[in-house]
This record gives sequence, C-alpha cells and structure tokens, in this order.
Amino acid sequence: EVQLVESGGGLVQAGGSLRLSCAASGFTFDDYAIGWFRQAPGKEREGVSCISGSDGRTYYADSVKGRFTISSDNAKNTVYLQMNSLKPEDTAIYYCAATRYGSRWRIKAWYDYWGQGTQVTVSS
Repeated sequence: EVQLVESGGGLVQAGGSLRLSCAASGFTFDDYAIGWFRQAPGKEREGVSCISGSDGRTYYADSVKGRFTISSDNAKNTVYLQMNSLKPEDTAIYYCAATRYGSRWRIKAWYDYWGQGTQVTVSS
C-alpha cells in the first residue's frame, strides 16, 4: 500500500521556522520526485518545492526561494521541507506528493500519490 504521511505542521509566529516531513512507503522512492504543495482557504493548491529522488535536483516556487529548503534522506524514504522566515501568507495546508516527472513538478495532474496534508499557521 502506497502511503505519504506528512508531519511537522503547527502554529508559529511570523519570522519563525518549521520543518515538515514526508514519510513515503509502498513505492520505489528513487524512481520518484517528491513535491510539496500548499492550499490556503479559498485558493488553488500550488506547488512550493520538489526534489528528485534519482539525482537530488531541487525546484522552488519564487515565493519561497531563499526561505524554504527541501532535502531528502533516501535511506529513510523521507523528504523534508525546512521553512524559515515564515510569513502569514505561508499559512495553508501543506501536502506532499509523488511524481515520476520532476521537471513537471508544478502540475498537480502529473502526481500519482498524495498525502493527507498538515496544517501550517503563521500568526502576525
């Protein structure tokens, strides 16, 4: 059974940090890229970052470049999203998802598997 399980969300003040984790199981981790998406109330789900399981290539949305860092521990089949200098506009449910096509990481339709999400709330 394929599973993607997010953890690490919570409530933090603006300027603070959180680290999200995405634990994957049930598929060959190295064959996939793992992306992070977020969805704020009333808004579309948007791509935040992605990392390729095969070569470690990373991708970021402009809105998080320089503040968020994606990394992976292939031995643990886990991807992390370190979020620093958080802003109230980062408030959203954060989802991780798996795709075979890392170069198309922004496009939700290319993802095969999704997690249930973890809430991140940044207070001003």
